[in-house]
Amino acid sequence: MRCPHCQHETRERARFCGTCGASLDRMVACPRCAALQPQGKRFCDSCGEALSLDGGAPAPPRDARAYTPRHLAEKIFTTRGALEGERKQVSILFVDVVDSMRLADGLGAEDWHRILDRVFEILASSIHRLEGTINQFTGDGVMALFGAPVAHEDHARRACHAALAARDDLRAYADTLRGRGIELAVRIGINSGEVVVGKIGDDLRMDYTAQGHSVGLAARVEQLAAPGTVLLTEATAQLVEGFFELADAGVRAVKGVNAPIRVVELRGIGPARTRLDATGPRGLSRLIARDAELAWLDRILSRSIASDGQIVGVVGEAGVGKSRLCLEFVQRCRARGVAVYEVHCPAHAATVPWFAMRDLLRSFLGLAQGDEVDAIRRGIAEQLRALDAGLVEAVPLVLEVLGIGDAAAPGHAPRPTRELAGFMRRFFRLRSANQSGLVLIDDAHWMDRASDDLVGEIAAAVRGTRTLLLANFRPEYRPGWIGGSHYHQLALSPLGEEAGRELLRDLLGLDNSLGELGARILERTGGNPFFTEEVVQALAASGSLVGEHGAYRLTAPIEALALPVTVQALLASRIDRLGERAKHLLEAAAVIGKQFDEPLLREVSGVVDDRDLDAALSMLQEQDFLRLVTLAPHPEYAFKHPLMGDVAYHSQLGERRARLHAAVATALETLHADRLGEYASLIAHHWEASGMRFEAARWKRRAALNVANIKVSPRRPRRTP
Repeated sequence: MRCPHCQHETRERARFCGTCGASLDRMVACPRCAALQPQGKRFCDSCGEALSLDGGAPAPPRDARAYTPRHLAEKIFTTRGALEGERKQVSILFVDVVDSMRLADGLGAEDWHRILDRVFEILASSIHRLEGTINQFTGDGVMALFGAPVAHEDHARRACHAALAARDDLRAYADTLRGRGIELAVRIGINSGEVVVGKIGDDLRMDYTAQGHSVGLAARVEQLAAPGTVLLTEATAQLVEGFFELADAGVRAVKGVNAPIRVVELRGIGPARTRLDATGPRGLSRLIARDAELAWLDRILSRSIASDGQIVGVVGEAGVGKSRLCLEFVQRCRARGVAVYEVHCPAHAATVPWFAMRDLLRSFLGLAQGDEVDAIRRGIAEQLRALDAGLVEAVPLVLEVLGIGDAAAPGHAPRPTRELAGFMRRFFRLRSANQSGLVLIDDAHWMDRASDDLVGEIAAAVRGTRTLLLANFRPEYRPGWIGGSHYHQLALSPLGEEAGRELLRDLLGLDNSLGELGARILERTGGNPFFTEEVVQALAASGSLVGEHGAYRLTAPIEALALPVTVQALLASRIDRLGERAKHLLEAAAVIGKQFDEPLLREVSGVVDDRDLDAALSMLQEQDFLRLVTLAPHPEYAFKHPLMGDVAYHSQLGERRARLHAAVATALETLHADRLGEYASLIAHHWEASGMRFEAARWKRRAALNVANIKVSPRRPRRTP
């Protein structure tokens, strides 16, 4: 946290400032941006929010538990031990009612309370649907976080979807009030950046420290928004470009920010459905070193077309190119005259029942988003009748899955899944009997459970058809419908060294100024195509690279390659989905280094039970976090991807990292007491990283003497508590 008196950065939960000695216990947190303020202040000096009702007593806070769905609250509570005290890439959303004081003055207290409660219900529903968390109620609005406490790789998209849903639902509610002469409107602002999650209370309230004024800037942008509109900072707009309809709202001066900032209005949903769609003007990079995989898929397709339906799972870590490979294969299928039906599963829809199946049915039936309900009903009836006259009775069921017609009415009871499963089996077999087809499920690991069950019905019906069911997913996804002699799995690996260099030549070009930059990027990204492209894009966006795709030149030496926020959020979300023990083990491993042995990890992590350690290590290997390097003399592991270790390390607060570094140094001294000279330099590094400079100096001296082949006494160093 930062002392509000002298602005000195001090440790989390400190009671006094270490620089000026000011007490931090007598501070009050701003209800809007959470900046600490001395008691007695009437307004926050960060965002201008009123701090009290009467100049003294703070406004009574609302309890977030009353608005948070049970499943989301349980998810936070059961994992908060692994979430507290971490850095997170998040999107912060602020909403407030425009002219709330004027509205309240014109209404009785009871009426205003009733209206405000309905506003909060609408906001909470929109936010929680996308797994955002309401961190604070601000009197006439809310502050919500997407990406914390539970990390999401698509936090900015979730925040934008929630903002649009809230805007539209509140407009509809405002229409019902207009007849009473009440003009209700809200304004919404979103910013993306880094925060530190502190303690998570039993009321779901989070203490956090904003990094780079992330939260305060979101609050300021919301104040700039016109009634009924949503404004984004440029940082958020860059993360969602293509997925949403955006309009430049100009450069605005913002109080507390030195230079004017560019803001963007969020207007609606954009055309892009996937990250590949959203590449926009950049276009897609050339597919490199995947010819063997494409040829293998072609052979499986040929078997499928010959009335021997097959299933293929393309499995690989995030960013390795699963969707890109499938896109290339889809284009080949269309060129061969094979009908393609596809569904793309976004992360934010993983909890929405039938979301994936809805899109797959639309693809099967050739429906467009803008079609009228009556036209859809007639079209579905005609297609089902053409397949089998008996299927016409299933039209209401199909409309229900599509979420249109009578099924969309409030209080409508959903049909049993068994009835839908029977229809899907029958429909699929009839549709596939005489027509060759490819059914693609992209990012199947994000598929909602109801759709997953129905895909199992399709998978069971594939045999004897002319269909190839192709799904791509990450290693942690274990669908129940894989297996059997007609199932094949393609494990997609990162690019090899030569292929990685070829990709970098395509991305960067061959300018002399680039020097060893390509080799440094390749080493850091480990041959992962998405990570490689994101690092290059981040360097171009920062101005370090000038030019265009395939023709860049380096303008200044680069000391360190920054981790793009897109990659950081993606990897952090994968880490957060681990169990608490496995996550803490991974974080301890990240402090040890890129490679470590099992005895050292046991000492540092504190996991002494062999069964618990083995179970956690097995999980980390199965889900592609770690790989076994050698078994003898002790099992030795390394991070499967270099950047995974970086994210696991930097997400921890400095205080925790320091403790772990000290634990590593102590463990090295104990485990290698007979070879201390060999490990002296490494021990010195960990003591220095822990902040124990005296111990670090002693071991540096010993390392220097060892290099010079000077024998020294094996005197144990003094411990500093």
